[in-house]
Parts: sequence; C-alpha cells; structure tokens
Amino acid sequence: MASPAADDYLKTVYAHTEWQDAPITPSVLAAKLGIAPSSVTEMVKKLAAAGLVSHVPYGAVRLTDAGTRRALAMVRRHRLIETWLVREFDYGWHEVHDEAEVLEHTISDRLLEGIDARLGRPRFDPHGDAIPDADGHVEREPFVLLADAAVGHVGRVLRVDDRDPEILRAVEAAGIAVGVDVSVTPGGFSVDGTQAEIAHAADVIWLTA
Repeated sequence: MASPAADDYLKTVYAHTEWQDAPITPSVLAAKLGIAPSSVTEMVKKLAAAGLVSHVPYGAVRLTDAGTRRALAMVRRHRLIETWLVREFDYGWHEVHDEAEVLEHTISDRLLEGIDARLGRPRFDPHGDAIPDADGHVEREPFVLLADAAVGHVGRVLRVDDRDPEILRAVEAAGIAVGVDVSVTPGGFSVDGTQAEIAHAADVIWLTA
C-alpha cells in the first residue's frame, strides 16, 4: 500500500505518541490531518488490512511493527529535509515544516542519503525532534512538557513543537531555542533570569526531565 496519503497517516500516528503516551483516536487523527472523519475511517481500514495499523471500532489507532518501520522511514525523510533547509538554505525553523511535507514524498533514497552524509548525520532536527537513523533507531533523553514541570525545575530545551509558526517565531524572539536552559517559575518560566510571556508556549516546549 504505497501512497503519500498512507505515509502521512502513519507518520501522524507515530508523531502523536512520540512525546506523550495517550494513543491517537480516529477523531484526533482526522483533526490533525484536516480530513473528514469518514475519510479517516476508510483509510484506517485500508491500513489495517495492509497490516500497518491495529484498530477496533471506536478505539485507538496503533502502529504495527511494519507500520512503525514505515512511519520511521517517513519521519527520517521529513526531519532530514527540515535540517537541510535550515542549514543549507537559511530557512527559519518556522518555515520548514510545510516545505518538508512536500519534499519528503519526492526525493530519492540516494538524495536522502547524500543529504544525511553532507549534514554529518545529524541526530536531531531544528526543533529538537530525533532523526531516526537508516535502521530506524531513535535516540531521546528523558523529558517533561514545560506545562507539566514543577515550579523550580530547570531543564534544557529538548524540543519545540513545529506546528504553529506564530508560536515558533515568538519563542525564538524570546531567546528560546533547543539547548537553552529554562527555569519554571510560579508565573510561568524564565530564560536567563528574564520572565517569558508567550501564550501557549508551555504546551509546545519539552525540557530535560
């Protein structure tokens, strides 16, 4: 079942549980993909028939081993392309997601390998998401979502969600980037002793636990 649409479904299911434990439901999958629930139901049935996901009516959608391998291959493509665009073409980290969504379905395996080699085989993309290696292996440190971190916790930024360009721009303007230390305060969080005031930022930033 080779199709860009199928790959997008598998990648979205994988990404949903990458930084939290709650499994994805068809309704959440439909919302993330911007597709009608009825269309999602049909595609999930096809993916299940192909052995790529497991699903029971009204239940969660989970990747099988085969589905996970294919999802990791697409995630690798997407994140290597994002990293390439930032490093080689001076894209901002808020600009690369949509470009990568298009390019990930078009470049050859040979070009992808060349990009990986040229970049020095990076382990993380510009947003801090782990780039699977060619064998599907992923490295990740223990983490906590900023919104769930206790007051007084100090952690290094591991990841910033890339779905909202406006929040990414605001986070960058506040001096927050992957690798920066953040302190959780009673009023929110601070960077280098300066309180940061960014709406919804606590829901899109992950720190070292």
